[in-house]
Amino acid sequence: MANPNIVNVTSIIGNTLSVAIGTSATQLASNAASSGKVFKINSIVVSNIDGTASADITVNIYSSAALGGTALAIASTILVPADASLIVTDKSTSFYLLENQSIGAIASASGDLVATISFEEIS
Repeated sequence: MANPNIVNVTSIIGNTLSVAIGTSATQLASNAASSGKVFKINSIVVSNIDGTASADITVNIYSSAALGGTALAIASTILVPADASLIVTDKSTSFYLLENQSIGAIASASGDLVATISFEEIS
């Protein structure tokens, strides 16, 4: 796993993805090993689409591109009330996802939470 030099950038591609979160790790973003890329994570927002029930969210960075290896929490079992949203990270707290790393989320209830992630793929 290398940490690509982003001084001489040739490409910055913006991405926004929304994913329904299940009760097992659900991938939000994955940076393959030897991709030659760095992902700048600009925001992660979790919305509770259930009109009556609250649900907890955990968001992890994994030491493997396939949601494997060591999981380190950036948000752990935070309650998202019904019909509300949680800003896990935003532009003021952005961070880099290196090669062979991934971001995944786990909900306490399946079908209640949707995560939206915005990031720049830099190569």
